[in-house]
Parts: sequence; C-alpha cells; structure tokens
Amino acid sequence: MPSGAGPSYITAEMRDAVGREITRFTSYPISRSDIRKWLIAVYWPEDPPQPGADSQGNFLAPEEFNPFAWSVAEGTRSWHKAGSDPEGYLRIERPQVRSTVNGAVEVEYGARMRSGDVITSISRLCGYEEREGRAGRLLFRTTEDVWTNQNDELVKRFRLTLISY
Repeated sequence: MPSGAGPSYITAEMRDAVGREITRFTSYPISRSDIRKWLIAVYWPEDPPQPGADSQGNFLAPEEFNPFAWSVAEGTRSWHKAGSDPEGYLRIERPQVRSTVNGAVEVEYGARMRSGDVITSISRLCGYEEREGRAGRLLFRTTEDVWTNQNDELVKRFRLTLISY
C-alpha cells in the first residue's frame, strides 16, 4: 500500500474467515411447473418457448433458472440481499466502509438442471484484497456460490466481487 493510505480494512479475523462457509441451502425437487413458471416470468409478455426435454422426458431448465427463487427446503436463504455482507453472516466484525458496490460477476455453468433435480448451494468467502483508487483505499471481497445436483455434479459456480470504500 502507498504510504499515507491509512489503516488496512482487512483484520486478522477477516483473514481467518477466508474459506469459511457463509450459507448452505437445498432446493425442493424442481418440478415441471417450476420450469414453466420461470419461462413465463422471463418471457412475459411474449409467449415463452416450450421447455426442452432430455431422453428420459425430464424438462430441461434454462441455465439462469433459480430453484431457490420462491423458497428453500433446507437451510438459510441466500445472503445476497440488499444491505447484507459476508461478514454479517459469518458473525465477524464488518469492515468500516462507507459504501459497497458490485465489482464483478463470473458464472460457470455445468450440468443442466432438470425436473426432479434437487440442488444444493454452498456459499464461501474466497478472499480479500486491497488497492488504492481515486476514492482512496478500496476493499475487494470475493465470494463463491457452488450449486450441485443430487448426483454431486457441478450445476453452476457464481463468483461475486464486492468493492467497498
């Protein structure tokens, strides 16, 4: 860090939290109706496309389908809510920042979700980094959500970087 940049936002408690699980939750089995409703909502007011199907007749969900949109079967709802941050869920002291904005989103897709699938989401704190910017010291916090199906196949990996100052 350049001299005069002020104290670090990153505390020993924050460094020790890297790699810890933030939340874990599991969906109800995805129904054909869930996929149809998602398509109707996304394509409204146009007519939605018919869902694709696999060789066993299971409906294929679009990659952006969210099986946790309405409720979860087990666990705590996602921490990605307005005003929330990973430290609050990890029960560690929050960094003393004035503002936080979304910095980056990276998504990797794996196996397609199908009707009948049960999806588990595990969110983890990946790390912290600091840099100097025009607004002063910037804190970068990266988290990762990994979704797997009942066969432990990767469905989606979602990395989110928050920038605070």
